Amino acid sequence: MTSQQTIQTPTTGVNALTQRERVVLGEIGDNITLEEIAARLWVTRNTVKTQLRSAYRKIGVSTRAEAVAWARAHGI
Repeated sequence: MTSQQTIQTPTTGVNALTQRERVVLGEIGDNITLEEIAARLWVTRNTVKTQLRSAYRKIGVSTRAEAVAWARAHGI
């Protein structure tokens, strides 16, 4: 073992998502607005947008429909 070990974390896919990103992805499948998601989660609409943008990047999608399909296929 060396003193400079690095822990690699995945940068794509379900393991790369934070818990909050998973929650937000689960919410978009309910066909509700970003404002409604924000109200459910006690955050601002911009926070939801930021979390979704990050999740989209990590899972390799660019639309809400793609994200919903991806989330369902991965059990979110």
